[in-house]
Amino acid sequence: MTHWFHRNPLKATAPVSFNYYGVVTGPSASKICSDLRSSRARLLELFTDLNCNPEMMKNAADSYFSLLQGFINSLDESTQESKLRYIQNFKWTDTLQGQVPSAQQDAVFELISMGFNVALWYTKYASRLAGKENITEDEAKEVHRSLKIAAGIFKHLKESHTPKLITPAEKGRDLESRLIEAYVIQCQAEAQEVTIARAIELKHAPGLIAALAYETANFYQKADHTLSSLEPAYSAKWRKYLHLKMCFYTAYAYCYHGETLLASDKCGEAIRSLQEAEKLYAKAEALCKEYGETKGPGPTVKPSGHLFFRKLGNVVKNTLEKCQRENGFILNPNQKKK
Repeated sequence: MTHWFHRNPLKATAPVSFNYYGVVTGPSASKICSDLRSSRARLLELFTDLNCNPEMMKNAADSYFSLLQGFINSLDESTQESKLRYIQNFKWTDTLQGQVPSAQQDAVFELISMGFNVALWYTKYASRLAGKENITEDEAKEVHRSLKIAAGIFKHLKESHTPKLITPAEKGRDLESRLIEAYVIQCQAEAQEVTIARAIELKHAPGLIAALAYETANFYQKADHTLSSLEPAYSAKWRKYLHLKMCFYTAYAYCYHGETLLASDKCGEAIRSLQEAEKLYAKAEALCKEYGETKGPGPTVKPSGHLFFRKLGNVVKNTLEKCQRENGFILNPNQKKK
C-alpha cells in the first residue's frame, strides 16, 4: 500500500573549516581537524544524495560524531567537558523558520543540529520509499525501521543533549523540546500507518485494524496539540497535515469498526458507524484542499488525489452500501423479487 507523508525541509548550515592555528599543534591534532572537516562535508553531501541508503548514512554519521565527541567530552573519560567545546561557532537554519539561522559557539549545538538533520534524512528516506506505487513487504519493513530510527534519534537528542545547551533554544526553533516532541510523535504515527497497511493486506480482524487506526489518529492529534502554541505563519501547513491525518485515520477506525458491527449482525449500528466514517472522510478531503493552499514549509501537493486517500473513500462507500443491503434484507426477509 502506497503512503503519503508531509516533510519539512532539511536544516542548512554554514561551512566549518576546523582550522585552529596557534591552538592545535602537531600532526596528529591537525589530522583530526582535517578528518572532522572532510567527514562533516561528506555527511552534508549525503543528505541530498538520492542514492544514499541507511547504511551509508549510519557510517557517515558515526564517522563525524565520533570525531566531534573530542570537542564535547574530556579525553580522560572524566565527567569534565572538553576544553575545545566552545572554540568554534556553528550556524544552522531551522526547518520551519526558513533561512534565518541560529548560531552558538558550542559543539553540543552542532551535535544536536547535525543529529536533527540525520533524523530528518531517515524520515525523508522513508517517505520516498513509502510513496512507491508497488511497495514490497521488505520495503515496507524498511520504511517502518527508518521511521523508528528517526523517532529514536529525535528522542535521544531531546532527552540527553538539549538540556546540556548553555543557551536554551528560542521559542519555535527546531531544538525547542515541543518541536522535537512533535517530530517524535509524527514518526510514531507514520510507522503505525505502515503497520495498518500490512494488517489490511493480511486481512487481519477489522476490530484490530479499527483499534490501530484510532490509536494512530490519537498520535496525530497529540502532535498537532504539541504545535498549537507556535506561530501560525510557519506552523500552519504542518498542522494542516497532522489534522487531516487525524480525521483520515478516525474515518478508518469508524469504517473498520462498522465492519466488526456488521459481522455481529448489528446492521443499524454499523450503518451509523459508516456514516460517521463518511463525514470524517469528507472533512479530511476538505483539509487536503486547505493543505494544498496553505503557505509554509513543506511540499506543494494535492493529497486528495493520492492513491492512499482515494482507496479509503472506496472502502467506506462499498462497506456502507454492504451494510445498507444487509439491513434491508433483515428488515424485509420475506420480500420477493418482482
